[in-house]
Amino acid sequence: MKKAVYGAALLALLVTGAVNAQTGPRWNDGDFIVTSSNTSNNELLVYNPQGALVEQSRTGGSGGVTGNAGGIAQSRDLLAVVNFGSGDVSVFKKGDGRVPLQLQKIVPALNNPVSVAFGRHHLYILTTTYIESHLIGPYGISSTPDGKTRLAIADGSAAQVGVLDGQLVISEKSNAIETVDLNYQGAISGSPQVVANIPANVNAPFGLATRGDDAYVTIAHANEISLVRHNAVLTVTGSGTQMAPCWAALDGPFLFTANSPSRSVSRYAVYGQKIIQDAAVVATFNGDPTDIAYGDGLAAVVDANGSVSHVSIFGVDGDGDFNLKSSVTLNNAATNGIAIMHNDYRFN
Repeated sequence: MKKAVYGAALLALLVTGAVNAQTGPRWNDGDFIVTSSNTSNNELLVYNPQGALVEQSRTGGSGGVTGNAGGIAQSRDLLAVVNFGSGDVSVFKKGDGRVPLQLQKIVPALNNPVSVAFGRHHLYILTTTYIESHLIGPYGISSTPDGKTRLAIADGSAAQVGVLDGQLVISEKSNAIETVDLNYQGAISGSPQVVANIPANVNAPFGLATRGDDAYVTIAHANEISLVRHNAVLTVTGSGTQMAPCWAALDGPFLFTANSPSRSVSRYAVYGQKIIQDAAVVATFNGDPTDIAYGDGLAAVVDANGSVSHVSIFGVDGDGDFNLKSSVTLNNAATNGIAIMHNDYRFN
């Protein structure tokens, strides 16, 4: 079920091109950029920052998810990837030196999963109609949820889940941003609550990024980004010239949004209740971005264009400027999800 790939032979088969724009700092040489093929035989694809394919492994499930974010999540030495078609989530663990990641377990979901997140010693799985929590114990992740609840809308439009202090935040594209409480152990407790002060013009909440009590949620079709805190929308900022911010990534003072129809990434400065667009465009793409990951001086974006997908890997300097390190083209338009697995296994 699993195979590691080293050298140029299989790389030439799957990847039609890789361009190194610059060499990266030594400290992220051990980082990995991870995406999934999202095909009927779903595969995990692992790249180094220079764009070389270092592992290709079957997830043991079937892909097929679209219109989502957070289809891959990382926490320390664990990585989870959704298998939409087979209704389960594959969990990988740091390898033994021969391969970066090894398949550890396949966790069944209540129905088709679209997004995953780690926190509070749990794996949280967002499906098309439910959110569920799975305890991470000394022997791995439990196959049985210790908490679950039906979403507020539950019409199949679920997009992403994120972890707050004592809560989960969830976006449903049918115009709902909601939170679910966690108990003291981190398990889901109670029913979803739609947050207050959602703008009247809200149209299609999509991606989100969280930190502490704050969730930054993109409102794609309204061209807005909102700040959610303590079950209410506090701030709404327009995306300016860039249309439909869909996916978001946050680290330090910067929030980045991937804007699908504009085929770009925008940079925002965030502090307190402020969301200020600092640069309308810091990167552009040949296709529509479908997810973004960012942390500790490295960013990665996956986009789709016609029959192919691209994984673009950037170094990010102290001013939040993107500098292309490598770009990989894959002969598959379905490629979904992006995560950065840092060498020190810090939370992404």
